[in-house]
Amino acid sequence: MPRSVNAVASRARRKKIIKQAKGFFGRRKNVWTVAKNAVEKAMQYAYRGRKEKKRNFRSLWIMRINAGAREHGMSYSQFMGALKKNNIELNRKVLADLAMNHPEAFRAVVDQVK
Repeated sequence: MPRSVNAVASRARRKKIIKQAKGFFGRRKNVWTVAKNAVEKAMQYAYRGRKEKKRNFRSLWIMRINAGAREHGMSYSQFMGALKKNNIELNRKVLADLAMNHPEAFRAVVDQVK
């Protein structure tokens, strides 16, 4: 009896990786072993990037809140401490949006905690 190999599944698996490597430069896009390594590394970068994005946005929000708070004579840490003390539960994302796009609303928040 001839040896049975599941070529359909093997080809599908390779095709999936090659499809993910679309747009890569040189042999990284069409040579199986190179493409497999390139896609694997790209997936690691993507996973790490999703975590970094959260850090980057948090630091951006903090910078924007700090800039807005300093316009009203407070530092970021003083402002956030006063918010917690007055039980105002606005997160950094919302505060940063207020500071950047709605300065009058941000001023109202600052005046409430002063």
